[in-house]
Amino acid sequence: MRYGPSVLMRGVMGLATASFLIAQANAATLLREATIGEPPPLDVMLTTADVASVIGRHIFETLYALDSTYTPRPMLAESDRTEDGGRTIVIKLREGVLFHNGKEMTAKDVVASMTRWGSFGARGKLLMAAATSVEATGKYEVTLKLSAPNGAWKALIADVNGGLAIYPEDIAAKAGNRPIEQKDYIGTGPYKFVEWRPNRYVEVERFEGYKPVKEKGDGFAGARVASFDKIRFIPVPDVGTRVSGVQAGDYDYAEMISGDLYESLSKDPSVQVQRTNAPIFGLFFMNSKQGILKDNYKLRRAIQTALDKSQALRVAFGPKDLWNAEGSIFPNGTPWYSTEGASNYSAHDPKKAKELAKEADYTGTPIRLLVSTNYQAHYDEASVFTRQLADAGINVQMMVVDWATLLKMRGQPEQWDIFVTHHSFAPDPLLLTFLNASYPGWWDSPEIGSLRAESINTTDPAARKSTWDKIQSLIYEQVPVMKVGDAYTYDIASPKLKGLNPNGPVFWNVSTK
Repeated sequence: MRYGPSVLMRGVMGLATASFLIAQANAATLLREATIGEPPPLDVMLTTADVASVIGRHIFETLYALDSTYTPRPMLAESDRTEDGGRTIVIKLREGVLFHNGKEMTAKDVVASMTRWGSFGARGKLLMAAATSVEATGKYEVTLKLSAPNGAWKALIADVNGGLAIYPEDIAAKAGNRPIEQKDYIGTGPYKFVEWRPNRYVEVERFEGYKPVKEKGDGFAGARVASFDKIRFIPVPDVGTRVSGVQAGDYDYAEMISGDLYESLSKDPSVQVQRTNAPIFGLFFMNSKQGILKDNYKLRRAIQTALDKSQALRVAFGPKDLWNAEGSIFPNGTPWYSTEGASNYSAHDPKKAKELAKEADYTGTPIRLLVSTNYQAHYDEASVFTRQLADAGINVQMMVVDWATLLKMRGQPEQWDIFVTHHSFAPDPLLLTFLNASYPGWWDSPEIGSLRAESINTTDPAARKSTWDKIQSLIYEQVPVMKVGDAYTYDIASPKLKGLNPNGPVFWNVSTK
């Protein structure tokens, strides 16, 4: 992943396509973010795509939100209590919260949203599979009853990414498993949806009826103050164009910048660098539903054994302070850090890999690897691994598509054997996408099913940590995913912006200097 001056100059040419935006921009009231590409539908319940969550967080809100330590804090909820040993959860809602259509949020809206999320949401079954009832027990009170306690319930509903965003009752009730329509992008957030011009921008504007919580903003929690009249999220797939756009003052913020530019941009007075506090980690998902890798754990281990993760991280992210070759799914220093199974993280043993592949009856059939260049790091990691696997006699066929196409294809198991994505830091193991049996990859072996239930059905932290150790060991045995390593990504912004959030690109509590 190398972007020298010639690439950046070519990027300037791409800015002509945004000239009509620039002409309309009022620098004092319009913030322009260059995103990595066109988002999928902004029905945040149904997708874990970051490009949708970045926009969706400004429009939709959840009952709780994660602070800078990734602890859930009340957002649309005011307080809660548990009864019956944790099997009954009673949530009291804030009063006077308005939707963008002017109607007050009540318990009926929450119940309808929770019901839909439990049936069709990307993460909903992790909580709602055990629900025996959810009902409004007052105008501002919701009672959820579970067949067994869930030690992660609050973390599971504290983020819009595949999470329990609260929609108006009529919208949630009629949507079913179909993405909600653009006219129904109605939430309670500090910004409301205005329009979506495909391949040009998604625009939101300040919601004048928004009432922030009283607590100071902290991470994604606390008060959310909208200082800009409008925000435009502009798809700019080319990283060079994103960089030169901020340097020229044509964009105010650009996300996911390549590692090889980190040192030079850190010294560039025309931008400010925003390095994330928490790492993301690349993931190569195995197809557990269909194809050559289905239930073939030995072939999966052969693939894993062949790889040198450090080399891929160095190519994808550049300077060493932007990555760490760490085999634990959770970073060191967090409560979930574990060394179980991690000795198999990055063996880089082509000879052993060939032996395992032979034992798995592998005869050279192409293994289809689905990857996008919208996230340059994904492509770089895939390219390195493809070469390393060839050295071990494992034939990988890269299928390179744009991110929107990948999001569609990954839901079609006949289309791929491995797909590449990344995962943001999660405060609880149950928020990891690959532990969700309905997420593409569809890992649902009897062993993980038992351990998943074991983790869910206890509120004891020590017991849950012990179960997580077993799960991580199983990940290295069955290899539903391969972790590449921890990466500290960075964005860039105009020096005029202040109050930027190191937990991610959100633009409440942000203003100009």
